[in-house]
Amino acid sequence: MRYILTMLVVLIGLNTGFAQQKRTEIQTKSSLAIRYYNAKDYEKAAPLLNEVYKTTRNSTYYRYYINCLVNLKRFDEAEQDIQREIKKQKTVRPEYYVHLGQIYKSQNRSEEAEALFRQAIDKIPASKGSFLTTANTFLAWGDYGLAKDTYLKGRQTLEGEAFNYELARSYLYLRDYDNMMEEYLNLLRESEKHLSRVQSSLSSAMRLDIDNGLRNQFRGQVLKRIQSEPGVIGYNRLLIWFFLQEKKFSSALRQSIALDKRTGGEEMQIAQLGDLALRNKEYEQAQKAYTYLMDKGEQTPFFPQAFARNIHAKYLEYTDEGKGNLEQGQALATDFENGLLYLGIGPATLNLVREYAHLLAFYLNDAEKAIVELEKGEKIPQLKPEELGQLKTEMADIYVYANDPWEAMLIYSQVIEANKKNTLGDEAKLKKARLGYYMGNFSWAKAQLDVLKASTSKLTANDAMELSMLIGNNLNLDTTAVPLTMFAKADLLFFQNRPVEAMLVLDSIADQYPYHTLVDDILFRKAKIEAEQQNYTLAAEYLNTIVTDFSYDLLGDDALFMLAELYNTTLAQQEKAKELYKQMLSNHPGSVFTEESRAKYRELREIYPDKEPEGKEGLFMRAIDNTEF
Repeated sequence: MRYILTMLVVLIGLNTGFAQQKRTEIQTKSSLAIRYYNAKDYEKAAPLLNEVYKTTRNSTYYRYYINCLVNLKRFDEAEQDIQREIKKQKTVRPEYYVHLGQIYKSQNRSEEAEALFRQAIDKIPASKGSFLTTANTFLAWGDYGLAKDTYLKGRQTLEGEAFNYELARSYLYLRDYDNMMEEYLNLLRESEKHLSRVQSSLSSAMRLDIDNGLRNQFRGQVLKRIQSEPGVIGYNRLLIWFFLQEKKFSSALRQSIALDKRTGGEEMQIAQLGDLALRNKEYEQAQKAYTYLMDKGEQTPFFPQAFARNIHAKYLEYTDEGKGNLEQGQALATDFENGLLYLGIGPATLNLVREYAHLLAFYLNDAEKAIVELEKGEKIPQLKPEELGQLKTEMADIYVYANDPWEAMLIYSQVIEANKKNTLGDEAKLKKARLGYYMGNFSWAKAQLDVLKASTSKLTANDAMELSMLIGNNLNLDTTAVPLTMFAKADLLFFQNRPVEAMLVLDSIADQYPYHTLVDDILFRKAKIEAEQQNYTLAAEYLNTIVTDFSYDLLGDDALFMLAELYNTTLAQQEKAKELYKQMLSNHPGSVFTEESRAKYRELREIYPDKEPEGKEGLFMRAIDNTEF
């Protein structure tokens, strides 16, 4: 008995080892076959594909094998092989009739091919899997119309199987957007659980919609369905999703509020919509979303979040657009004070405390009160080192604003000591080094910055490298460090939110040292100051000068990216922005802005398509699409 068991174990082990070896061999051959197939080396691919098919009986390999024979014009061999396969089958496999029809089609035997295709559709067994397999075979050969006919036959044959999703995909390939939309909407009528799938499919379709024909049609069909079938909530959700894709936050919010009044359960979606609007600097719509949630009463679970986010939205709007309006700033300070009184000062409101302090110091010139507010935040029990560090970093910034650099140095050092294992520590090191630069301690500052070049934070490392190079390139060019000292003073004034004084100092450097190497840095600082003051056209002029005359210098990529952003957003010249993003990819492939430029270039290219490029330009375009840059 023991001998028999031993033999069984040995045999099982041998079979397992043999099976594993066989699988490895098949995987090797299939990989090699596909490599030859993709390289269009059909002579080498065909025998390997045939061998893998006979071993696995996987129909995909068989289709590839037949396509190899078609490309090699070995039509008789292909036809005979398919006929043999059909005779071997115990049950009807319509996809092989499709393959045979393709052989005839490749020889311009159109009538015979059409007859075989219709025969294939007629022979499909009454099962969903068979209809899907046959339709997928048509799709694989590029016969989208016949795939559509297959699904329609399946709808007639199989009770309860509508094939909405599959038909919609076929209509997409056929550019029949009207019927495509009808199928997707029918799918939503069936169940709202299909919403994410429909959204994903429509998103892909709209990327191909160059002339906006599908978008206009979509809006009309969905609105018609909403009116005729008001009970299907999925239509409303789909329309809201569409408005968000178009960044029409006002329309999306209006629809969301109307839906909430019907269902009473859209608070989370409205809160998310407000956050999305805020990220896109649609401050008014964000505040409308939060205000609607607040108006529903304190009993709603989203009330505290909406209350805090509404103040945050007002702060971002003010710092981005309304800096010079003192009355608006004071009104915002009152909102902060009342908000913190209602919500309390705790871990959940730390950002509000920090923003309130920043507003008080940098915009309302009340550094003393700002420090008091931050000290209240510091007394919150059991704060994490990073949370406490963020408050202290803001406090140090305020001391820099108030011309108390030594107190700022001390606080930055405390933050660095307590945050050695996170990026906040490196951020504080950068601020401390920059403060040394403001104070004229250039050699010390450069030594600190050189260490920060190895920071794990790419942004910190990039900023450290730029400031280090600024100091290194300009410190030893003259017997005096006066130009760099003046430039550092201008930077400090800019940091202290004193743009007019900063601009005067920059003008003085340009007048006194017209040929100094700081000329491009001066232009870049002026561009930043003008952009902060919302003088975007003037900012673009400064940046254009850098891009044209100093593209080879350190600030070449910074200026180019900032210029592209101005054209893309505030100056509303997206087509020009697209070309600048493209220029960034070709001229500055190693820039910290490369990934963002690539994403925005692709987004704009869908709206403003490029002409089909040739030669090296064509290679460059393909490289962008394959993320080789």
